[in-house]
Amino acid sequence: MKRHSLPSRCFFPVVLALIGFAVCPLLQAQIKAGAAAAQAENSVGAPDAQAEAELRTGVDLTRRGLFAEAIPHFLTAKGRVSDEFVAEFNLALCYIGTAEFSRAIQVLNALRRNGKATAIVENLLAQAYIGSGQSEEAFAALQRAAKLTPKDEKLYVFVSDACGDRQDYVLGLRIVDLGLQHLPKSARLHYQRANYLANLDHLDAAQEDFDLASSLEPHTEVAFDAAAQKNFLEGNLPGAIQAARAAVREHHANYLTLAILGDALLRAGASPGQAEFAEAESALRESVAARPNYARAQIAMGYLFLLDDKPAEAVQYLERGRQLDPRNPSVYRHLARAYRKLGKPEQAQEMLATLADLNAQEAQKINSAPGERKAIPGRDHTYP
Repeated sequence: MKRHSLPSRCFFPVVLALIGFAVCPLLQAQIKAGAAAAQAENSVGAPDAQAEAELRTGVDLTRRGLFAEAIPHFLTAKGRVSDEFVAEFNLALCYIGTAEFSRAIQVLNALRRNGKATAIVENLLAQAYIGSGQSEEAFAALQRAAKLTPKDEKLYVFVSDACGDRQDYVLGLRIVDLGLQHLPKSARLHYQRANYLANLDHLDAAQEDFDLASSLEPHTEVAFDAAAQKNFLEGNLPGAIQAARAAVREHHANYLTLAILGDALLRAGASPGQAEFAEAESALRESVAARPNYARAQIAMGYLFLLDDKPAEAVQYLERGRQLDPRNPSVYRHLARAYRKLGKPEQAQEMLATLADLNAQEAQKINSAPGERKAIPGRDHTYP
């Protein structure tokens, strides 16, 4: 069966999930945290006015999410500023933001060798290792960070979210479980644990964590996300819509709950001309604007335009969704329909061929899996 991509939350700032897009507020929090940590470091060497100006420019570009543009400024400032930690840490951050994970690892390990193995350095190093596919090294780095500040929730949620964006659900679950050893009442960690369990086909256990996340911090963003996601995965579309609408009313809606709202309304039969269809469009537009790299919202938006007989607009969103989640069967089904409407039968046939291949792979996986596997309603994002 097609796994449902972990709905990463915007308060889990992960650089590698934001490549090419504006920085979300909590990535800014991570950058700010790095600057705060840097202020605690002992500065050495005589400052160079030009280099200090380059450093300030680089930091400003980094805060705006312009990672590639910031890198040359940090390289110019390197070795010539009063606070090398700021320059090196932000350089590594930008390397992760541009998917240059090996370079980020080199910079961060150099900081460690120079006695700067702070918790935030280890945390960013773990994210870099995840980006490069080195799971064990990532977990080891997080363990080192946890030894320094075991009660810092952000250490776990930052790295866990990186796992979600890389669809490394097994490592994500290990990281969340490590965090829960120190923070057993963290609603955010229980919420992420629920999503990892759901992606690993342990729906009953996931439901328990969704409920726990909601009860630990009721009437909060994480509580509404948990309730909406739980109902959606259970196939309870009215429940998912109710929870997402409640989040909007109480001003706790984020890109995730808005995507669930639009998605669930379309699955429930909203059609052009209905108030529910306009509500779905508004929610999905807001979700896409808030998190452009969230595949679920992109695909749902594409389907909405298909329903509205606007195939060109549909292709725009669906192709973006395919880029973000290339193993999602529904995106190929919708693209085939859109390309047929546009009079492009070759592209439509290509989409159907890919869909058939994905379905065959999934069937083989299910048939070869030990024991009985339970399907999760809505897992493949299939629309009516």
